[in-house]
Amino acid sequence: MRISFSPQRRWATALVVEKTSGDRLRINGELFNFNAIPDGGTIPAGEIPCEWIVGPVERIDGEVRVTLILPHGPNPSHAVAFPEPITVTEDGPIEVPSDPEPSMAIEEPTNVDA
Repeated sequence: MRISFSPQRRWATALVVEKTSGDRLRINGELFNFNAIPDGGTIPAGEIPCEWIVGPVERIDGEVRVTLILPHGPNPSHAVAFPEPITVTEDGPIEVPSDPEPSMAIEEPTNVDA
């Protein structure tokens, strides 16, 4: 399975993807089964009820190809703004490109004697 990404700025949204048996993807908890797509077959963009899948889902030379929205914050790294496609061959969680969460720690003011 080949997964491409389409970066998009989204606040407080995460993308969690897992490959399960065959050509099935669990995207943020929802399971999508692409096992039935024949070689050369395509599911047109918009026909899959998933806000994360953009563009058609195709099987080319036996490999399912899908493009997912990749959410990011206001200043994504180069790896997130311009992600490379990934090839997934094993079942399990898929590491998607991401940046570390910004620190939300509030610094204590320094006491300054005037």
